[in-house]
Amino acid sequence: MIYSKLFQRAEKKEVSAALIGAGHFGTAVVTQAFHTPFFKVPVVIDRNLEAAKNAFRHAGVGEDDIIHCRTRSQVLEALERGKWVVADSLSIIMDSPVDVIIEGTGSPEAGAANAMAAIRHGKHVAMINKETDSVVGPILHRKAKEAGLVYTPVEGDQHGLLMGLVSWAHAIGLRVISAGKARDVEYIFRPKEGEVVCEADGVALKDTYRIRIPEAERYLFGFIEPGQVRYFTSKRRELLSEIPRVQPFDMCEMTIVANATGIPIDTPELHNPIVRIAEIPQVLSLQETGDGLLTGPALDVVTCLREENEPGLGGGVFIVVSCDSDYSREILINKGLLANRERNSALIYRPYHLCGVETAISVLCAGLLGLSTGSDEYLPRYDMIRIADRDLEAGEVIGDDHDLRFRSAIVTAVKLAEQGPVPAHFLNGLKLKRAVSKDTVITFEHVDIPRDSVLWHLRSEQDRVLANHG
Repeated sequence: MIYSKLFQRAEKKEVSAALIGAGHFGTAVVTQAFHTPFFKVPVVIDRNLEAAKNAFRHAGVGEDDIIHCRTRSQVLEALERGKWVVADSLSIIMDSPVDVIIEGTGSPEAGAANAMAAIRHGKHVAMINKETDSVVGPILHRKAKEAGLVYTPVEGDQHGLLMGLVSWAHAIGLRVISAGKARDVEYIFRPKEGEVVCEADGVALKDTYRIRIPEAERYLFGFIEPGQVRYFTSKRRELLSEIPRVQPFDMCEMTIVANATGIPIDTPELHNPIVRIAEIPQVLSLQETGDGLLTGPALDVVTCLREENEPGLGGGVFIVVSCDSDYSREILINKGLLANRERNSALIYRPYHLCGVETAISVLCAGLLGLSTGSDEYLPRYDMIRIADRDLEAGEVIGDDHDLRFRSAIVTAVKLAEQGPVPAHFLNGLKLKRAVSKDTVITFEHVDIPRDSVLWHLRSEQDRVLANHG
């Protein structure tokens, strides 16, 4: 890859970063930093100091070299001695010699406050926190740019990787028909047993689902027959209806990609087809040029269907592309890409995302090159909203993207002043003021939004400053 050559040419020879939030993703950033040229993460901040210390312990750092700092002077002294700093407060870190703040708390409000503090103190921001990014990413991007800094999504999470794949396609003149990510869960079809097994992984899907398929309908889990995309995808969904479909955290990432790339959303709750890998270029193609589901270029999420001896999508990302040149298009199709039956589009996919192991690329691009690995046209085009998936009582507390009492939809960006639907990540932790019936969109009449929040003020500014750009 060209990255290493670009990094070697940079005037600066090392990027030092502070990580906020020592979860699974953040810990991988720290452990891999010990093996990544030009990159160092000497500071980890977390309200849970044991979690912060564990990030360094997993990297093999001894207890005597991990220093809990409570003041700015302690931080500076520890770094001068080559120690590894843990803290529970960001404020004591901001004047320390770190170049990039890596925000990984997962809290919308904390992410907004931390990003703003970083920008005020002249630090680049690498935003792992998709919850914050989905509602105020455009204004944070603008503020960083105005300050001569970088605000970037990160390599390793699907939305950051998908932006890069789309950018690469555009750079070589490919036309993107559709783009998206695979869910982490996959449906395994066992033809001999006549069943589909979903060995779900992740917080929201803890159970193993085993669904018996009537013999007369097992053909629906073979390859989609010509002209039958809508029928096959609809029937698969019907037969597997008890398995939870696309989750809010998947839709959150698609909201960010839509805002960053301008690729539209075709339908608010997404098509989320259950597809074999080779079916993607047929299913997520345009109705006008084949029998695909899409009315125009669009983002979507797929659930991978496979047999046990077939490779999966690994929660990776994909694009379906075409060429305006007939000659070039034939090269795409004849040199290994999976094409649709009409041979007018083909699939390019990356069947993995390596979380924090890959994140150094984004941090180094910001710190060494002054570049984001995301888009330079980050605009408020879409919002994710929440819909009650059951009847709810007044006083119930709204959870995060793993709250199964709600489903989500992606809609044209809303304005807070209009008092309509509330962007999803304003709702985390709020109480319902009144009962809500199933299938009701959560609006301002259902909750009290804390008006003194950094998130609120940033979004109000985003609505005002970028109102005519979405």
